[in-house]
Amino acid sequence: MPKKKPKRRVNPPARTYEVKAEISNATLAKAKSALTLQIYRRQVKLGEIQIGRGSLYWSGARRQSAKRIHWGRFAEMMDRLAYG
Repeated sequence: MPKKKPKRRVNPPARTYEVKAEISNATLAKAKSALTLQIYRRQVKLGEIQIGRGSLYWSGARRQSAKRIHWGRFAEMMDRLAYG
């Protein structure tokens, strides 16, 4: 019986993006609760998204204040980006 060739190990490509998550309250149903996502690209911070009940906030890496985006507006933006 012929021997099988040993499989070559292929190193996976390095990850380009990294997302760190933090939740301020276990249930997002309460006021003052939010999910915070910090987005990095090759160890450089791109920005931060804070997701709450009424809206989400985006702050760029070098911004002092966050931009509030209501859920309806966010849905319109995603539809436009995804579907043209």
